[in-house]
Amino acid sequence: MKTIFLFGLMAATLVVSSAQQPGFTALQLLTNREVRLQLASTSRYRIDFSTNLVEWGPLLSAERTVSAHTNAGAIYQTNGFYALREYADTNFITGNHFATDTGEVIVRPVNHASFVMQWNEVMIYNDVVGANSLYSGFKKGQVVLVSHTHQDHFNATTINFVRATNGVIIAPQAVFSQLSTTLRASTIVLTNGASTNVFGINVEAVPAYNGNHARGTGNGYVVTIGGKRFYMAGDTGAIAETRALQNIDVAFLCMNVPFTMTVSEAASVARDFRPRVLYPYHYRNQDNSYANLNELKRLVGTDLGIEVRMGRWY
Repeated sequence: MKTIFLFGLMAATLVVSSAQQPGFTALQLLTNREVRLQLASTSRYRIDFSTNLVEWGPLLSAERTVSAHTNAGAIYQTNGFYALREYADTNFITGNHFATDTGEVIVRPVNHASFVMQWNEVMIYNDVVGANSLYSGFKKGQVVLVSHTHQDHFNATTINFVRATNGVIIAPQAVFSQLSTTLRASTIVLTNGASTNVFGINVEAVPAYNGNHARGTGNGYVVTIGGKRFYMAGDTGAIAETRALQNIDVAFLCMNVPFTMTVSEAASVARDFRPRVLYPYHYRNQDNSYANLNELKRLVGTDLGIEVRMGRWY
């Protein structure tokens, strides 16, 4: 991958390398200290980040049609440099990149509670529903996680479309009972507290319940990849088991009314288990309005070092 442009932010002063196109066109320090990146690119690209121009880490990748990004993590960084690189390898999806001990994990939201993750050659699908066209651009999945039976989290037809020939479905018993004989043969049933290891990935089922979801019928999941821990909440309330989670690097936390958590409940839970990166997801309410994400950021605050990251869910 060839570096084609570099932008830096040092103590709120803009530092720009020699201009070369395609590349960044603007870098804006927002009032909340996040950084807004504007760019023009004629190719698929990725952006890496450094605080010292020596050690670089992955930030994100995108198709050429996406021309702006906000780095919410910049509020915790005094110095920041951004390198734009070509990302021509179409074996990999685009999205947010997270470094692990054994390769990068790429996270790509799809819709509501559905998203995909890629780690090396392994594709992981979470709570896939909706038209097959939503997933037609992705490689088939070796791991398919299903949290519970509600229709905005589980669709057997969609699972059948995204699953690779050798793909494994991980689900609670209630989901297993609704699968075809063929899909059951590829399914590992996990109860709350149980775990399994597939394709080098550890998956632990954790409780997910509230007044609308009976305890024990659904799962949240903690997925460990190369030492990084990813938490998928499924549908849950502000329960003690979520508050007690430990060492979560990336969390996907549900937030809608009246089915899961309010904004204030989600913020309270996040402040208790303190993920390093928090994605609010599943935030479309019953009346089709959306939860107030700015209020979530305000309530989570910045004193605990939690980066609230906004994905393209809707």
